[in-house]
Amino acid sequence: MPTYIYKARDSTGRAVSGAMEARARTELIDKLNSMGYMATKVLEARPGIRAGSIFERFKRVKSEDMLMFYIQFSNMINAGIPILASLSTLANQIENKSLRDIISNVTRQIEGGSALSQALAVYNKIFPRLFVNMVKAGEASGKLDGVLMRYAVFFERHEEVKQKAKEALFYPVILLSFGIAVMLFIVTFVIPQFAQIYIKAGVKLPVPTFIVYNAGIAVKNFWHWILVFSIALFIMIKFYSTTPGGMFLLDTLKLRIPIAGSLYRKVAISRIMRTLSTLLGSGVPILESLDITEEVAGNEVFGRTIADVRKYVERGEKLAQPLKISGEFPPDVVQMVSVGEESGNLDGMLNKIADFYDMTINYTIKKLTTIIEPIFLVIMGCMVGIIMASMLMPIFDMVKTLRH
Repeated sequence: MPTYIYKARDSTGRAVSGAMEARARTELIDKLNSMGYMATKVLEARPGIRAGSIFERFKRVKSEDMLMFYIQFSNMINAGIPILASLSTLANQIENKSLRDIISNVTRQIEGGSALSQALAVYNKIFPRLFVNMVKAGEASGKLDGVLMRYAVFFERHEEVKQKAKEALFYPVILLSFGIAVMLFIVTFVIPQFAQIYIKAGVKLPVPTFIVYNAGIAVKNFWHWILVFSIALFIMIKFYSTTPGGMFLLDTLKLRIPIAGSLYRKVAISRIMRTLSTLLGSGVPILESLDITEEVAGNEVFGRTIADVRKYVERGEKLAQPLKISGEFPPDVVQMVSVGEESGNLDGMLNKIADFYDMTINYTIKKLTTIIEPIFLVIMGCMVGIIMASMLMPIFDMVKTLRH
């Protein structure tokens, strides 16, 4: 569904602007009319619409800025401060200009008669569907203060897990990059120097030495073609990963990586359980909650699994049984979900599962960082040892020749 950038005016003549998804311009105009706005300009967001556009400016809102907004907004509403007063105060306090402009526009839309959820939905690139639907449920139930606090806690924990997962993978990437750089230096600069000495001395290079030497020469002579090929391959993989089939394949491979695959699985399960818990606890219906959870699963394998689970639930099945049938969720998760359904406290049980998996994620990350360094050192030591052995083999041959 394309995204459109629009400018409009409310009934008082005040200008508002934003970005919204719609099937066509006419649908967007109808949406704006239903919200009490008259569109004055509508453009489809394309690569050619550059940094001056609102759509591009919205992209510069960071997770840290959003976290501070959610926490401060929920605290103000829980303190009994009216919505408009809270948003006006935040618009003056927020440092990020893009987010400040968005909050100001949201405030103007509410002043024009829109509900908070409607005003937030206009900026769906900033406020996710999960948050908007929770706000909508909070407005309907009269428990907006509790819903906002629940989402602030959810977002904070989600960001913590995401950050820890990034930190766990950062160190291995640094080690791998350093190892590759060392290997390239040895193969392209050190080994050719040794090989030239042997060749000038008339020593016949053994097969391992010959292979390593020629590999180094090839890298040195054709590095630009290797670089072009690597960049092209990266772009192809990146493009393929944006297709449904590509995302599914890459996410399947991620889940099968030794040790790290377990971390990916736990992160996905934690996110799914906490999202469902947050939505159900906020009064969002189960089918709509599963729809949203499918979108934010963060893994195509689990996203498709949740889509299948939704079909079972739509037919009247309980949640635990299709989770078990999928084979993607461990027995302990299925059992706890079943207990939550039987006790009538499903959202509370889902939250406990998410808390438990957050703890196991922390343990897995510590385990990863503990064992990854010695594993990399052993692998690098073996590779360097093999290369150096291949370079010393001609010396042994020379010694044997001299003895004879």
